[in-house]
Amino acid sequence: MDPNQKPVTNPYQIGQVLLIDKPLGWSSFQVVNKIRWLIKQEYGIKKIKVGHAGTLDPLASGLLIICTGKETKNIHVYQAQEKEYTGTITLGATTPSYDLETEIDNRFPLNDITEELLVKTTSQFTGDIMQKPPIYSAIKKDGKRLYELARAGETTEIKERQVNVQAFELTKIRLPKVDFRIECSKGTYIRSMAHDYGKALNNGGHLSALRRTAIGNYRVESAISLEEFEADFKNIES
Repeated sequence: MDPNQKPVTNPYQIGQVLLIDKPLGWSSFQVVNKIRWLIKQEYGIKKIKVGHAGTLDPLASGLLIICTGKETKNIHVYQAQEKEYTGTITLGATTPSYDLETEIDNRFPLNDITEELLVKTTSQFTGDIMQKPPIYSAIKKDGKRLYELARAGETTEIKERQVNVQAFELTKIRLPKVDFRIECSKGTYIRSMAHDYGKALNNGGHLSALRRTAIGNYRVESAISLEEFEADFKNIES
């Protein structure tokens, strides 16, 4: 670098809020690492704070809010916002993880499942509800993640906790699959809702697709892909 050249201002160090459309197969941590690496490479710096405001499982896609630099101090503000999701519940089968991470462990006939029953049962899952997080989750108990205990074959008691669901709507029914839209509070596990919904139908269910479409007033339509974010850096270099 020319010693007479003024240093380039790093807006990410000052603090930025990035709206990223997380792809399937990526963990939230991997997205954070990728963005951190790109920023460090572009600005020739060794350290920068980068964090996300709410985990999305690798099997889910959609809106991930990434905070950089000084804006990481406000991550808790974004985490507290209400969330909106769309996705698919597959009825007639359950899995230990409540999603596609694990194999089906039980199957159920769908003979008694009607559209009227499907719609009526959603009302049991709106307002303040008690929910038990999945055993395959990142919640800690006695210093260990629940999914670590589950993979080791250990059983553990998980306490129910209250969450709030503002809306649970069915958008398409094509048994065994049911598409939905959910608006909910922080801490709501959509996997648990899928499992509990199947149970309430005297059947079984698991989450087979999930996309986060909004966090507060931030919508996924305003988000960019990781490829677009990386391309922006390449444009700067050229």
